[in-house]
Amino acid sequence: MNASPKDYEELIRVIHDRHDQMSKTYQRIAVYLTQNPNEVAVHSVNAIAERCGIHASSFVRFAQSLGYKGFKELQTLFQKRLATAAPGFEARVKALETELKGAGDPTEIGFLRDLVVRDIASLQQLLNEVDPADLALAADLLDRAEIIYLIGQLRSSPVVELLRYVLTMVGKRCVLLDPGGGLATHMSRTIRKKDVLLAVSFRFYANEVVSVVEEVGQKGVDIIAISDSTLSPLARWARVLFPVPEHDYTFSRSLAAPMCLAQALVVAVAARVQQNAEDPRIPTVTGT
Repeated sequence: MNASPKDYEELIRVIHDRHDQMSKTYQRIAVYLTQNPNEVAVHSVNAIAERCGIHASSFVRFAQSLGYKGFKELQTLFQKRLATAAPGFEARVKALETELKGAGDPTEIGFLRDLVVRDIASLQQLLNEVDPADLALAADLLDRAEIIYLIGQLRSSPVVELLRYVLTMVGKRCVLLDPGGGLATHMSRTIRKKDVLLAVSFRFYANEVVSVVEEVGQKGVDIIAISDSTLSPLARWARVLFPVPEHDYTFSRSLAAPMCLAQALVVAVAARVQQNAEDPRIPTVTGT
């Protein structure tokens, strides 16, 4: 057995390298570890296992498969990282709940307050974790593309609909790979290397989106992906991947962070199209 990873960065590299060969249970554990490093650092293995719906013994065996004696030894790497990391999602939620003094309010306004608090925390996390170089590269790719193809199904649909609307308004040629009529896969086969595919998908990943990304990626086309994890099936083929970790809500999962990211991308593209990085003017449709 190879020696266990000695720091957090090496551990994440090893997890990515081995992910495709892992069992389904280990893949679920890997996704949780990579999406919630601060929470992994401070909670017991039993608490982490309960959140994931996986038995604690599976976490122990997962750690042992990576060369550690047990989960505590693996957890030490997350604890060392936490000493220099920004506050995690849960810490931000608790701080905001305290500030707004609305935690546990079982009323309609309480539900709204809870969603707003969690969205604020998600947006703060997005701002802290998005890579400026990736944002610039994605905007450049979209600006240079002859045609921008967009795909996102199920609850990802609103994100690509927004992208199609605003990118079209700044003069970019866009094609939405709409699943209606069963033509999305066939339409994707017209994508050329001068084009760009922008794909959006979150757990549980829409099968057609994953298949289209794989087929287009094998042709060498540039792909920009917005997903929930660096272990997403979209990650392998994406030239630029924006991992936007999702956190469970009581009933639904918000699109606030992905929508904000999409808007940032189109504003950056508008700045390039109009050659005005300071104050890009995006035309809007008015009237009834």
